[in-house]
Amino acid sequence: MNSTEFILLHTTRYGDSSIILHTLSKEYGRKGFFVKNISRRCVSSVFFPLAILEADIDDHVRSRMPNVRNVSLRYALNGIRNNLKKGAISVFVSEVLFRVVKEGMQDSALYDMCERNILLLDVMESDFSNFHLYFLMEFIIALGFSPAPEDLEPFMGEHLSLMSDFISLPFSEAMLVPMSGGIRSELAERLLKYIEFHIESPVNVNSLKVLKELAI
Repeated sequence: MNSTEFILLHTTRYGDSSIILHTLSKEYGRKGFFVKNISRRCVSSVFFPLAILEADIDDHVRSRMPNVRNVSLRYALNGIRNNLKKGAISVFVSEVLFRVVKEGMQDSALYDMCERNILLLDVMESDFSNFHLYFLMEFIIALGFSPAPEDLEPFMGEHLSLMSDFISLPFSEAMLVPMSGGIRSELAERLLKYIEFHIESPVNVNSLKVLKELAI
């Protein structure tokens, strides 16, 4: 039995009382784990998008999907869970990670970047509407791509100047760049197209629609 920490990207129901956790961790990278005999109350209170969890991994049994036990929250993340807009951003970020990071991919720097940004979003009290755009840029860098203005030009179109200014700013100033919800959604869509181009695979992020509806 091995104890580890991981970020929850997605869950899949398996039967009446079991779920599959799709996770990202330093030790295992992107990997699925199996949780048996879990209550519905536990699912809603512990297994939410971007939850940072600790659990015991039964990796001694030869299985493609090890069992996990004694799952608990490492951080409460009440700042995210109690805010509708932050919750929508966390769903979007978790879905991007779920769609893009492939099973078996292991990168401790990527994990550290994700954890740092989750904890940052949790404590922000205001001015976080641009957060998911900043995260996408950090994610692109973590994937090893170079988001220089000339690289972004084919994807940004008329928004190239805005995006070039945005990526040159430190985090605190980037959060204050004035944008409408429509512009943010369009930029997010174009950054996803940039990722698609580089990974040579479609990235269908359904939760972007929710951000549009909430004008985030």
